[in-house]
Amino acid sequence: MARILAEVGFVHLHVHSAFSLLEGALKIDKLAGLAVKDGMPALALTDTNNLFGALEFSEKLAKEGVQPIIGVQLGVAVPGRENGQGLQRAFPSIVLLAATLEGYRNLMRLGSRAFLDPAPGEPPHAPWSMLADHRDGLICLTGGPDGPIDRALAEGNAAAARSRLDDLAAIFGDKLYVELQRHGRPAERAVEPALLDLAYRAGLPLVATNDVYFASRDDYEAHDALIAIAEGRVLASDDRRRLTPSHDFKTRADMQALFADLPEATANTVEIAMRCAYRPTSLKTPMLPRFTPGAADAKEAEEREAAEMRRAAEEGLAARLAAHGTAPGLSEEDYRNRLAFEIGVITKMKYQGYFLIVADFITWAKRQGIPVGPGRGSGAGSLVAYCLTITDLDPLRFGLLFERFLNPDRVSMPDFDIDFCQDRRDEVIGYVQQRYGQDRVAQIITFGSLLARGVMRDVGRVLEMPYGQVDKLTKLVPQNPANPVTLAQAIKDEARLREAIDEDPVVDRMLTIAQKLEGLYRHASTHAAGIVIGDRPLDEIVPLYRDPKSDMPVTQFNMKWVEPAGLVKFDFL
Repeated sequence: MARILAEVGFVHLHVHSAFSLLEGALKIDKLAGLAVKDGMPALALTDTNNLFGALEFSEKLAKEGVQPIIGVQLGVAVPGRENGQGLQRAFPSIVLLAATLEGYRNLMRLGSRAFLDPAPGEPPHAPWSMLADHRDGLICLTGGPDGPIDRALAEGNAAAARSRLDDLAAIFGDKLYVELQRHGRPAERAVEPALLDLAYRAGLPLVATNDVYFASRDDYEAHDALIAIAEGRVLASDDRRRLTPSHDFKTRADMQALFADLPEATANTVEIAMRCAYRPTSLKTPMLPRFTPGAADAKEAEEREAAEMRRAAEEGLAARLAAHGTAPGLSEEDYRNRLAFEIGVITKMKYQGYFLIVADFITWAKRQGIPVGPGRGSGAGSLVAYCLTITDLDPLRFGLLFERFLNPDRVSMPDFDIDFCQDRRDEVIGYVQQRYGQDRVAQIITFGSLLARGVMRDVGRVLEMPYGQVDKLTKLVPQNPANPVTLAQAIKDEARLREAIDEDPVVDRMLTIAQKLEGLYRHASTHAAGIVIGDRPLDEIVPLYRDPKSDMPVTQFNMKWVEPAGLVKFDFL
């Protein structure tokens, strides 16, 4: 153990990615590269109040041979404290790290409640009382300068700091660490002696962290611009949030040198990493609700669903043939053979439940007089879908191939694109919620990015450049939403941009900053069409988010990662 602690030396446990929206400037791939470059065997992700990047971080770091530690910097409402309104960081925050599967589940529950429970207009946070109910499998760091202990000390309230530390110790026991940060700020230096005294008196271990927001000191100016963009301020403003050049991804050697007087604080980062023995992984089996309840086990449920799909499809085929007949040159036997083939493939791939669920809400919509599209995309090639009235196109009549939709040699989830009347789409979603449970249905998050033109305008504003000048420069970047042009490519291709850079140092500065911020996430919103349905409360599978513009919960994982998490996407277009 001592040898490992000495060899590793330090592990970053307080790190913000670009998923700390308009706050972190590090994409997941960049974080993985930084860890590999420094030979860091483990790395934590602790975005502000969210788990947006948890599964992506887990998979990408593991692929690079780095142990991912999933965590969150969580705002908490401290008893007896007047918590501010409206500001993202109004609530003091602690860092929670998932050490076990149960810890990750508790992290998802806390992360979900932090968005779903606060009143409209309040920033995400969890009540202090919720920590005790969801502490199992979690390691807690006191949060550093933005934590409840440091804040009380900074306010001169040593009694409150001691009381809060005692409360956390009672909740987390030997999984609580007193967090120290040294970014060179006067406030940090002012409270450190009292913080050390509290930790030693309580017999609590110390842990050194660097609150990481960007890769290197060279990125500080660009990150400072990002913070100004987030707050709608300008760089020259004195009364705005600022970090320091030291909020970078320091090497292990840098951190050991910074805390050379407290070697136990850096050694404990390695100990914590060794205590974290769980990471979320991509799942191959979707967690769909059972369409035919009452089965004793999964095998019986699959058999019941297969029998129900076969019955409904065969009856549907008879009805379709009675109404429309066969396609020219084809017999009823051809239809029955094609239907048997498709049923065999669907059953073998265990997607019969998916077909029944889709058929159910489409049938309901049609019975309510809600217009439903006839079907489009590769799903129109399924005869089973035609027989179940999911689509209204006879694939044999039009020579459409089932294999383009489902192919046993290329395993992927089926995906019907379903068009509902725009004015009544919410009624169908309401039916699905009523059918499977409000807590088992959600929409899917999507992230808007700082693209070339937009980031030029944002940076130009915080640099207080004339609007007309920025507008003229921005229009030199081609506008192509289908294939966005990067700033680097635009500068390479457009001589007038290069001339402006050479002639005006302010333009050079603006475009340098803009290129560093380009591609970072700007905001979260709700995907226009995607719906997921689970077989259990969704916060047991994925963390949830609340879009201020919607009453419906939203998954914190985007379209790319919600399916690997075990959920199936349904497109309500």
